[in-house]
Amino acid sequence: MSKAFASQADLADKKITFEQLSTHCWAYTAEGDPNSGVIVGDKFIMVSDATATPAMARDLIARIREVSDKPIKYVLLTHYHAVRVLGASAFVAEGATEVIASQGTLELIAERGKEDMQSEMERFPRLFRNAESVPGLTWPTMVIGGGTPAKGEVPGKLTVDLGGVRVQIWHPGNGHTRGDTIAWVEEEKVLFSGDLVEYNAGVYTGDAHLEEWPVTLEALRALRAEAIVPGRGEAMKGAAEVEQALDYTKRWVETLYSAAREAAAADMDLKAAMAHTRKTMDPVFGHVFIYEHCLPFDVSRAFDEAKGIKIPRVWTAERDKEMWAALQA
Repeated sequence: MSKAFASQADLADKKITFEQLSTHCWAYTAEGDPNSGVIVGDKFIMVSDATATPAMARDLIARIREVSDKPIKYVLLTHYHAVRVLGASAFVAEGATEVIASQGTLELIAERGKEDMQSEMERFPRLFRNAESVPGLTWPTMVIGGGTPAKGEVPGKLTVDLGGVRVQIWHPGNGHTRGDTIAWVEEEKVLFSGDLVEYNAGVYTGDAHLEEWPVTLEALRALRAEAIVPGRGEAMKGAAEVEQALDYTKRWVETLYSAAREAAAADMDLKAAMAHTRKTMDPVFGHVFIYEHCLPFDVSRAFDEAKGIKIPRVWTAERDKEMWAALQA
């Protein structure tokens, strides 16, 4: 295990890629850092995931402006983690009027957003270099599943017309969090999955519902996407690559949770559960981006769920340190 906690030793900048996947869809990726997606309509632009800080968001905005001068009207929060949402104020300053999230995500922000922000800022010093520019928590202005749907809308599902392209937004089921929300451009078969899907990067499960996650992945598989912007890792192009990403994530989740169930059944402590989990996880996933960052949080959550703790416990900076100390003891 790395001696440095989480990503505190990961200070080197990553190579950013901004690539077009279809007529209207773009992927903003950075070697295992959190990804964002961009959908450029004839009238408006939607950004999926707002980056960690306004400074990072401004880099994404600059790249968007290289391909379109249309207004950035919508920002989708695929879930509540700080590294995904705290850059939203830069898009609002650019003119965005709607910040979209699910009811589950809204509840999580209210329940643990402040604690999550403090925790993640200490885990990711590189991503939060400009933390002083963050004005506070990001709150949605438009909530899916939080009330009576608009006329013609399916409950729990929102369709946004950007002009020439329609984006379907909904919560497909629990997985990475209980509020995960996707953007689906059906006409172009492009899926923006947030952290429900990853590829060749650590799959963070610290706030996950591991038993339910594989079922949610199968719901995404049924869409038969031909391109996907995962939460981390490169954008995947072609049906075969999309299947690879879904299979990768499912294998991580199932391997992790199986080891946790075995550890719980054997009445291990957390440190022993970590050692047991490494036996099956390290050979398959040990080489990928942020593996060592994710694994302590993943084992902690999986071990909890295997012992019957169905609602993820809140991560605080203090709890982070207690967990790390228990693993180093």
